[in-house]
Amino acid sequence: MPINEKKLNVNLLDRLDMIERIRKAKEKGEKELEEQLDMEERQILRKLYQEPLVRQDNQ
Repeated sequence: MPINEKKLNVNLLDRLDMIERIRKAKEKGEKELEEQLDMEERQILRKLYQEPLVRQDNQ
């Protein structure tokens, strides 16, 4: 499954954004951190199981 550089950069930027959100939640306390982690998990699952799929093979 080839991935082009633009898609790779978008994925990496998404991860950096997530890390920043988690760090901010950590500064606010354990409860905020747990809520942020739950939200990040829901967003990942939404992307993973969305229909139609983000990645569509045209082969």
